[in-house]
Amino acid sequence: MKGKEYMQEKTRQLAAQKEITNQGEKWTFSAMIILLFIVSLGSIILSIGIGPVAVAPLAVAKIMLHKLPVVQAYIQMDWTPLEENIVWVLRLPRVALGMIVGASLAAAGVAMQALVRNTLADPFILGVSAGASATATLGMLFGVFSFLGSYSLSISAFIGAAISTALVYYMAKVKGKINIAQLLLTGVAVSMIMDAVTKIITLSAPNALGLHNAAFWMSGSLAGAKWAYLKFPLIVIIICMIILLAYYRVLNVLLLGEEAAGTLGISVERVQKLLIIICSLLVGVTISVSGSIGFVGLMVPHVTRLLVGSNHKRVLPVSALLGGILVVWTDVAARMAIAPEELPIGILTALVGGPFFIWLLRKNAKS
Repeated sequence: MKGKEYMQEKTRQLAAQKEITNQGEKWTFSAMIILLFIVSLGSIILSIGIGPVAVAPLAVAKIMLHKLPVVQAYIQMDWTPLEENIVWVLRLPRVALGMIVGASLAAAGVAMQALVRNTLADPFILGVSAGASATATLGMLFGVFSFLGSYSLSISAFIGAAISTALVYYMAKVKGKINIAQLLLTGVAVSMIMDAVTKIITLSAPNALGLHNAAFWMSGSLAGAKWAYLKFPLIVIIICMIILLAYYRVLNVLLLGEEAAGTLGISVERVQKLLIIICSLLVGVTISVSGSIGFVGLMVPHVTRLLVGSNHKRVLPVSALLGGILVVWTDVAARMAIAPEELPIGILTALVGGPFFIWLLRKNAKS
C-alpha cells in the first residue's frame, strides 16, 4: 500500500515538474515573440530613415502615427513635406513589402521542408521561381500581358508560377499519389526548362533597356514597391499562415514519415496537396511583386529551429518575423552598398545564403 502511495506521489511530482517546464517554455516563447515584434517595428522605423536623404527615427515614427486617425490630433507636425513624401510614399511601402516578402518566403520554406522532410529544401525547388521569371520577362520585353494594365507584371509572374506548379504536380503523381522523390526531380527538370525559355526570351530582347530591367527584376528587388502592391501579398500570407498554424500538429507528425502519419489517421496525400498549393501560392505571389529572392526560405527556418526547436506552432511565427527582418535589412544594404545605384536583393541573399547552404551540407554530412 505504501508503495502504491509512493508511486502516486512520484507521479504527481513529475506531472507538476512537467507543468512548470511547459509554463517556462511558454513564457520564453512569448517573450521571444514580443522581442521579435519590437525588433520588427524598430527595423521598420530605422530602415525607413536610412537613405540618400536621411530622416530621423523620431520623425519617421511621428509621420507614421500621424496617418492613424485615432492619434492624428495628438501629433505635432514638425517635419517637412519632403520628409513626409519620402517616408509615406517612397520608403514605407518598400519596407512593408520587404516584411511581407520575407515572411512569405520563410513560411513557404517551413512548409516545403515539412513536405519533403528535409531541412535543406528550398521553396523554389518546384520550379515556381523559374516559371514566374519566364512569363514576367515575356511581358516586360514584348508586352504580351500589357492588356492587364498596371498589374501586368504581377499577374504575368503569377501565371508562370501557376503553370510550373501544375506541371510539377501532375508529373509527380505515381499511381495516383504524390511521390516526393518524383516531385523533387520533376521540379528540377521544370525549373531547367523554364530557365531555358527565359534565356530564349532575353536573347530575343528588342532593346537593351528592357533587357536590363528584366535582368534587374529577376535578381530580386523592392524598388517598384507601391501601396497598391501590398494588398494581395498581405492577404495571401495571412490566409496561408492561418492554415499552416491550424495544421501545425499535422506538420509535426509529417516529420516522422508518411507511414507514421498514416497510422495516426492523417490523410497524407491531402496534406501534401495542401502544402504544395500553399508553397506555390506564397512563392508565386512573392515573386510577382519582388522578383526572385533566393535562400531566405532555406536559411530562416533552419535558424529558427536552432532557436525554438522543431514544433511548427513556434517555428512558423518566429520564421515569419525573422524572414521579414532579414529582407528589410538586406534591402537597406542593397540600397546603400553602391549608392546612388542599387544592388538587387537576390545577389546579396545569394552571397550570404550560398556559404550558409554549404555549411549545412557539411554539417549534415558529418552527422
